[in-house]
Amino acid sequence: MDAIDPVCGMRVDLAHPKGGKVVWRGREIGFCNAKCKARFEADPERFMAPREPAPPPQAPPGAKWICPMDPEVVADGPGACPVCGMALEPAEPGAEGNPELDDMRRRFWIAAVLTAPLMIPGLPMWAMALLAAPVVIWAGAPLFQRGWRSLVSRNLNMFTLIALGAGAAFAFSLAGLALGRHDLYFEPAAFIVTLVLLGQVLELKARARTRDALRSLLELQPRVAHRADGGDVPLAEVRVGDLLRVKPGEKVPVDGAVIEGRSDVDESMITGESMPAAKEPGSEVTGGTLNGSGSFVLRAGRVGDRTLLAQIVRMVGEAQRTRAPIQRLADRVSGWFVPAVVAVSLLTFAAWLALGPQPRFAHALVNAVAVLIIACPCALGLATPMSIMVGTGRGATAGVLVRNAEALEILERVDTLVIDKTGTLTEGKPRLVALRAAPGVSEDEALRLAAGVESHSEHPLGRAIVAAARERGIEPPVAAEFASNAGEGVRGKIDGRAVQMGRDPDGIALFVDGVKSATFEVADPIKPTTPEVLAELRADGVRVVMLTGDNRSTAATVAARLGIEDFEAEVLPAHKAEAVKRLRAQGRVVAMAGDGVNDAPALASADVGIAMGTGTDVAMESAGITLVKGDLRGLLRARRLSRVTMRNIRQNLFWAFGYNSLGVPLAAGVLYPAFGLLLSPMIASAAMSFSSVSVIANSLRLRHAKI
Repeated sequence: MDAIDPVCGMRVDLAHPKGGKVVWRGREIGFCNAKCKARFEADPERFMAPREPAPPPQAPPGAKWICPMDPEVVADGPGACPVCGMALEPAEPGAEGNPELDDMRRRFWIAAVLTAPLMIPGLPMWAMALLAAPVVIWAGAPLFQRGWRSLVSRNLNMFTLIALGAGAAFAFSLAGLALGRHDLYFEPAAFIVTLVLLGQVLELKARARTRDALRSLLELQPRVAHRADGGDVPLAEVRVGDLLRVKPGEKVPVDGAVIEGRSDVDESMITGESMPAAKEPGSEVTGGTLNGSGSFVLRAGRVGDRTLLAQIVRMVGEAQRTRAPIQRLADRVSGWFVPAVVAVSLLTFAAWLALGPQPRFAHALVNAVAVLIIACPCALGLATPMSIMVGTGRGATAGVLVRNAEALEILERVDTLVIDKTGTLTEGKPRLVALRAAPGVSEDEALRLAAGVESHSEHPLGRAIVAAARERGIEPPVAAEFASNAGEGVRGKIDGRAVQMGRDPDGIALFVDGVKSATFEVADPIKPTTPEVLAELRADGVRVVMLTGDNRSTAATVAARLGIEDFEAEVLPAHKAEAVKRLRAQGRVVAMAGDGVNDAPALASADVGIAMGTGTDVAMESAGITLVKGDLRGLLRARRLSRVTMRNIRQNLFWAFGYNSLGVPLAAGVLYPAFGLLLSPMIASAAMSFSSVSVIANSLRLRHAKI
């Protein structure tokens, strides 16, 4: 039976532990070596004590609060947006607690308790007034404050309508009570406030769920790291170059390179790839990914806010606060929406007062209030930002980073993909693909000699030969009298023989004592997933154009293997950008995919720039979308994400427009002449409250979208 060494985290055969075993509190514990056993025996409590759960992430001091509907509004603390009146939310995704939700929840429950007795038949008017007053005046205070602020600042919004509607009903009822009237509306006024508060609670809870993707990303990072020489250290104290041990089943603390041990690491939470990646000495690992059953030591490379996970969280948070072009329609409508609703409410009042049945004033007031209450500009305003917020979070969990909402909107309409070759279509690292040894010379011996002389070279082709030798378990020998001449290759002496590597008509050749002994073919392999991705893009009607700085012969070979008909070779960086602009001038919607510094101008010139996450930071800064793994399958995911997000936005807008187009006439009493039907202000307030929640709920479906 296998067990885990509590000191180093290595798996141990408990029946035959190499380091022996001890019995601790009735439990057998095995060790991988005597050193681990000795360390355990010196302080067993240290290694067996349960770890305290890490505290939840908190917003840093000075964290900002923003409005989800008007992201240009930024405040130093929680409160209401001065433009739309909605509750601000923390800009930092890791912030815990929501004072606005806590306040609204408390007000709702107290209002609900006081409103419920208003349903009792025959309740005296003075009792109804006593119950309704604290509901409207105290519980509804935030609603009226926001309504008043909207009037003063001339930023009319949903709370303008609520304050006018509920305030008119309550004020009329107070005046009527003083005058001895019996047609009073304490009950509707209290119900309106209570139902709006319920809507606020549901909306705030739903909005909090739209940030779940970012919170889940933050939770990927462990709070402590294990030093390779023993002891734990808070993650904030890890420095570049530190040696850290990652035990089985634990999360990788920071970005770095494996220097000892082997394991399989689940990177799906960062790249979207479901298959674990094998890691061995020399492999790169990413902070936040989940280690499998093995144990390894890594050297910290990027720590703190420089880790890939930190960059992802920052980029997604910024993207969620950008506006998509489709939102301009909602913005234009919202500009005249509230004044139009107020005008319709006044016309409704006048029409019922002049033409309605008795009691005319009561009918006029009730229907005018219903018109004010049922209209909900927030549903319209939330339609786009909620979908963008959830969609970008969903993309982050699938290895697709969206830098701005405009790129996400345009991507579904892209009909031309301009793509770089090296590092995008190909792996970007030359590899030995063929070795032909002369008669009487073994391949291993030829590779040993070639690697020995090339191990002193910094040329990419030479490094590929050295890497191939080590993959076969051949350690390159030390070459004496090494020399390198541009255009002539490298040479040196190994085992007393003169060894030279250089080019000849057949490729890269190995000469031993002046005799040609082997020929090597080194190439930049095409990524295994590239052909299937290009085939799917072509089937989707996307024209693929390859631009590369490589020579025409190499470009033609790659293009032929991938079935790319349009390509340009020996293209300078500036000319790549010109090619993109030329295609756009032809009326095509162009996406550019690349990974290098030389691709940055073209990425910035395209309708949508797509950077490989394995490339340079300059490329990622110039692109609207980044594929974390650098695998073109991420491009297909990004395109599907664009489609499902835009479909979701259109559904939200259709619902918001349809709701108001239908609700306002119903509230005005359009069905009364034919059917005798009227819409109660209480029903109107419930419908208004749930309209925003329905838009958010529809947006939340993107969390589980298949991309």
